[in-house]
Amino acid sequence: MNGTKLSANQSNRDAETPPLEKGGSGDFPTPADSGTPANPPRPPFEKGGSTSTEDAGILIEGLRKRYGAGDTAVDALKDVNMRVAPGEVVGLVGPSGSGKSTLLKCLGAVIEPSAGRMTLGGETIYDNAWKTRDLRALRRDRIGFVFQAPYLIPFLDVTDNVALLPMLSGRPNGEARRRAVELLEALDVAHRAKAQPSQLSGGEQQRVSIARALANQPPVILADEPTAPLDSERALGVMRILNQMASQYRTAIIVVTHDEKIIPTFKRIYHIRDGRTYEEAGEGRAL
Repeated sequence: MNGTKLSANQSNRDAETPPLEKGGSGDFPTPADSGTPANPPRPPFEKGGSTSTEDAGILIEGLRKRYGAGDTAVDALKDVNMRVAPGEVVGLVGPSGSGKSTLLKCLGAVIEPSAGRMTLGGETIYDNAWKTRDLRALRRDRIGFVFQAPYLIPFLDVTDNVALLPMLSGRPNGEARRRAVELLEALDVAHRAKAQPSQLSGGEQQRVSIARALANQPPVILADEPTAPLDSERALGVMRILNQMASQYRTAIIVVTHDEKIIPTFKRIYHIRDGRTYEEAGEGRAL
């Protein structure tokens, strides 16, 4: 794909390729299916609902999720309350079965909550019902995803891996590629702009995946175990980059993790137990 102009029709054919294998929590849309339309590129996400007057990148109030009904009902989320400011990175930790994956799926607009309110980037997207008309556009334009594995598209070069989502959002190819190069420069991988994913190191691939998550300038990034396969030095490097990008682009970031190496870096941590969240101050160790 190096140096080849990616047309809208080519983008559509790419969107029709089988989804890549999923990882992390297991049910997030990967870049191949995270809102990529089967038709020509849609216009950018159109807001719905009411605008929040509070300065919160992520605001979750009384969120609940029930699976099933009657005697077989399971309350996966019972009362979740969280706030993440623009430019802030917070940790989300909890044991298996605590509701962590369900919470991420609700925040990522992958499944519908049962009750509560979710506000992303000052826009209420859920208030006991979805308040936006197009969840695919919401995921594509307003939420960035960083996975445990990078899931770069193997037949696109680094620049087009990052530029693809803006192109699918309707941005001109040249503008999308310029945005991609800016992000690659910020993440110190611009020298690999024309490389194929198979030519990158593991750390370079993860930085490219972070650039991709930022490509549409989303107010929110959900990072699902982004450091799990990395050694201590590279894991702390990823956290350093996430904090720098959050500060630079005023992005609210939630990092789901079991990784003891990075937990001391958070200034605030949410623990989730039995479907409820509990906030505590973190160490905020310098990176």
